[in-house]
Amino acid sequence: MTSRRPLALAIIGNGMAACRLLDELVSRDGHTRYEITVFGEEPGGAYNRILLSHVLGGDQPDSIVTKPPSWYRELGIRLVDAVAVQRLDTVRKTVKTADGAHHRFDLAVLATGSQPQVPAIDGVTTDDGNLRPGAFVYRTMDDCLRMRAHVRPGASAIVLGGGLLGLESAKVLSDAGLHVTVVHAAETLMNAQLDPMAGEMLRRKIELCGIFVRTGRTIEAVLPGEGDPDGPVQAVTLDDGKTLPADMVVLACGVRPRIDVARASGLPVNRGIVVNDTLATEVPGIYAIGDCAEHRGQNYGVAGPAWEQAAVLADLLTGTSPQARYRGSKLFTRLKVAGVDVATMGTARPELETDDVIEVVEQARSSYRKLIMRDGRLMGAMLVGNTAAAASLVQLFDRGDPMPGDPLEALCPALVGAAGDPAEKMVCNCNRVCQATIDQAISAGCETVEAIGAATRAGTGCGSCKDDLKRLLTRRTALPIRLASAG
Repeated sequence: MTSRRPLALAIIGNGMAACRLLDELVSRDGHTRYEITVFGEEPGGAYNRILLSHVLGGDQPDSIVTKPPSWYRELGIRLVDAVAVQRLDTVRKTVKTADGAHHRFDLAVLATGSQPQVPAIDGVTTDDGNLRPGAFVYRTMDDCLRMRAHVRPGASAIVLGGGLLGLESAKVLSDAGLHVTVVHAAETLMNAQLDPMAGEMLRRKIELCGIFVRTGRTIEAVLPGEGDPDGPVQAVTLDDGKTLPADMVVLACGVRPRIDVARASGLPVNRGIVVNDTLATEVPGIYAIGDCAEHRGQNYGVAGPAWEQAAVLADLLTGTSPQARYRGSKLFTRLKVAGVDVATMGTARPELETDDVIEVVEQARSSYRKLIMRDGRLMGAMLVGNTAAAASLVQLFDRGDPMPGDPLEALCPALVGAAGDPAEKMVCNCNRVCQATIDQAISAGCETVEAIGAATRAGTGCGSCKDDLKRLLTRRTALPIRLASAG
C-alpha cells in the first residue's frame, strides 16, 4: 500500500498576511499536511512592514525581520525568494516565475499585498521610466535603505502625502536634521481616518516637531538641475505656483491592491481579488488574503483584517474548523503617528440622524476625543493626543457592550476600569491580547517584552503597546526588564 503524497500549497507573497498565514498553519500542524512553498519577490525572509520607519531611522534591517530563512528551513517550508511570480496556470496547476521556472501546486493562496501609487507628476521620472534620482517611494526594505543612503543633515525633503506613511517618513527625516515639508492634497491630515478637527489637532502636533505642513496642495512638477534633464531632484513646483527647493522627494500618496498576478492568471478582480467568506476565488483551489483581497466589496489595507483572514483560511485548509467563515472585520488602530498618539475605531462620522456624538477638545494640549454612539452602544471613536481611554473603548466597541450611563465616563479609564475586570483590558490592539493573557505569560516565565511577544503575539504588530508590556513586567516581577528591539 502506497501513501499519498502531501498536497502542494503555494503561497504567493511573503509579506505580513503570508507571514501570519504561515504561523496559523504551523500552529495547526499544517506544515506536516502540506508541502508549502512561499514565493517572495524581495530577498530573504519576512519582516514587519509596519516598523519600516525604524530602519529608515537607522536600525539594522534584521531588527524587524520576523522570519529569517532558517525559520522556513527548520519547518520544512520551501522559500523561493528574490524572484517575481508572473502568473498561475490554474489548469495545469503551476506557478510561473520571472526566471522562467514552473512550480507545481495543488492549492494556492495569493497574498501579494499592495503597491505604492506613483502620481503622474511632470518630471518625477526620467526618460527611461524610472524615478528620478532623489525621488523615492516608501514601501519596502530596499526603499528605506535607498532613502537612508540619500539623507544628509541640512538637506531639504518634500513628502507628498499626509497619511500614516508620509507622516512617519517626515518625522524620521526631520529627526535626522532635514528641513521637511509635507504636501497633502486634502485640507486635513490623515483625512481617510480622521475628521477635520482631529486632522487639525494632528497638524498642530506635527508642526511642533519642526515639520512644515501644506494642506490642500499638490505637486505639479519635480525639477532637476538646470541643463541636466536626467539629473537628481533639485526643486518642486506646487499647484499654487510656488517652487520649493528639494534634495529629495518622498512619494507616500497611497497604495492600491496588487492584482497583476491575479489578472494575468484569469482570476476575477475588481479593485482587489474577489473572494467569498471562505477567502476563495471563483477558481477552485485558489484563495486570496490581505491587502490584495476584496471581500464583500471592501479592501481593508491594514494588518488586523489580514490576520483575521489568515486564521480563518488556516482553519479551512487544515480541517481544524471546516465551518469557519470570514464575515468582515471591525477596524480599530492605536499607534503613534510621527510621535503623536492616535487611536481610531469604527465609523469616523455619524451615519444616522439619531447617532449621538460627544467631542472633547483641549486646545492648549492639541488634544481631541470623539465618541459616536447609537442606541447606547459605541459605533466609533477618535482620539488624538490623548489615547488613555483607547484600551477600554476598544473593549466596548469590540464586544458591543452598553456605554456607561454618562458616556463621558468612557473617556476616563480609571472609572471604566473600576466597573469591569482589569484583567480583561485590551493591551495589544493589533493582536487582541488582553492583560490576563499577558499576566499568564509572565507567570509562566516570560521575562522580556520579546518573550511575551513570542508567547502571545502582543507587541509584534505596530509596537505601540511595548511600553505597556514593560510596565506590566515591572509590576509583576522584580527582574531586570529588557525592552527587546522592534520586530
